This record gives sequence, structure tokens and C-alpha cells, in this order.
Amino acid sequence: MKAIYNGKVLAESEETLVVENNHYFPEDSLHKEYFKSSDKHTTCPWKGLASYYTIDVEGNTNPDAAWYYPEPKEAAKEIKNHVAFWKGVEITA
Repeated sequence: MKAIYNGKVLAESEETLVVENNHYFPEDSLHKEYFKSSDKHTTCPWKGLASYYTIDVEGNTNPDAAWYYPEPKEAAKEIKNHVAFWKGVEITA
């Protein structure tokens, strides 16, 4: 699987986890140069507190387009150290 934004591969892995129709990519599959920490946080009742990254590809910024759970709840423990995408990031096989 690949996560692509603005023509660049943000992450690529053969071992994504699918949760609620979202592919969660292992953290070590990310091309970190495109990711900037965000102050945004949201809460999921069963996964816990989510943190976000802003994507920046050659000056084209996509705020809060990737999220992860630093300390997921027990029911979602398998997505620890994984990142998912939305807001125009294309996920392809």
C-alpha cells in the first residue's frame, strides 16, 4: 500500500492495518521529511487520544492530514506506532 499526496509517496508498506476502512501504516514506513507535528488532538471512544501531522510536500501544505494514537486504548493496541491518512491523501495498492 502507498499513501500519496501531491505526487509524492508519503508512506509505503506491505503490512498496513485496516481499522474502520482506514489503512494504518507502520511508523517506520513514513517518509518523515513530509511530516510536521500538529497541535491538533481528537478523541475516539474506543481508540483513545489521536495526535496529528501536517503534510508538507514541496510547499503544498495539508494541515492535520495524518493521524496516529501515541497510547491507544487496549481495544486498539495494534495501531500503536501506525499512522493513517485523510483529506486528499490517496491510498493505493
